[in-house]
Amino acid sequence: MSFAWLELVSHRTFMARLLTGNSQKGWPFFQRLLIDLFKFMEPYLRTADLLEPVHLMYKGTMRVLLVLLHDFPEFLCDYHFSFCDVIPSSCIQMRNVILSAFPRNMRLPDPSTPNLKIDLLAEISLPPRIMSDVDGALKLKHMKVDVDEYLKRPEGSSFLNDLKQKLLLPQNEANVAGTRYNVPLMNSLVLYIGIQAVQQLQANKANASASAQQINHNTMDIFQIETATEFFRYLVTNLDTEGRYLFLNAIANQLRYPNSHTHYFSFIILYLFAEAAQEHIQEQVTRVLLERLIVNRPHPWGLLITFIELIKNPRYNFWNRAFTHCAPEIKQLFESVAKSCGGGAGKAVDDGSDGGH
Repeated sequence: MSFAWLELVSHRTFMARLLTGNSQKGWPFFQRLLIDLFKFMEPYLRTADLLEPVHLMYKGTMRVLLVLLHDFPEFLCDYHFSFCDVIPSSCIQMRNVILSAFPRNMRLPDPSTPNLKIDLLAEISLPPRIMSDVDGALKLKHMKVDVDEYLKRPEGSSFLNDLKQKLLLPQNEANVAGTRYNVPLMNSLVLYIGIQAVQQLQANKANASASAQQINHNTMDIFQIETATEFFRYLVTNLDTEGRYLFLNAIANQLRYPNSHTHYFSFIILYLFAEAAQEHIQEQVTRVLLERLIVNRPHPWGLLITFIELIKNPRYNFWNRAFTHCAPEIKQLFESVAKSCGGGAGKAVDDGSDGGH
């Protein structure tokens, strides 16, 4: 029955009818069908229960996503958030396909271009179109008002202290979900606060002199004054290993094609790496990026840009971290991925540039 359903919804006449013409009115309907497919697959994929029927269903689902990536990339761009909510964190390649989508009228700069100035790209200041309900999980948990209040008046707020407990699922829900954390709530919180930060930064930028407009990894003054930055720093420091992994994945899910969200979240994850007081946090940041790069292509543009910046910019001192050479096979893996990304291995070149971020 499930195979017949997948064949029906992915049939070229049915899928094309919903996704072409008519002012994209069919998009929400096809999005719901894909969400249903991911939800059906989720228990099997989460537990890696890939018996032959499940494996065939997975391959069929991947084919559908690759067709969408080729023929309707804007659809994947617009609904990436709701898809990532229901795809298990272990399904890295499936998620990469969705996050690699970019509008057809855009030409992606080669991430390995020497001295590529990201902040000079015309698209980097433009927000992506998101058709998903970004703050839906916050509203469901009656947290949106608290978040908005914290962002406006952080002084004396108990929001951060209370947050860790609010991100946890009740025990019965945790048993079903396979995680102690409310992943959709985590994803919603990360993207919503990031969007507010980007809007505030752009408002500040509009009022600033041209010399103070640069958003880069060397001058962090603009970002450091933001309440949002403290939110990200607090969670990466205070969550346990499982929570931090899910939190960093929520950030990495926004490393997509050139846009203001990719720019901001690339900065944030590199900022968290640079400012981390404990090396296990830097190791976990690296893991989240690396595991998305060691699977087969496609790889999201923003992911490549971020990883290349991490390994090349001497500010991050990446190749001198203990975890990069704790074992010969680990060191070889890092060097192999660095080479395939075009970032080189073990070479931190300080040419006076900041990688363009």
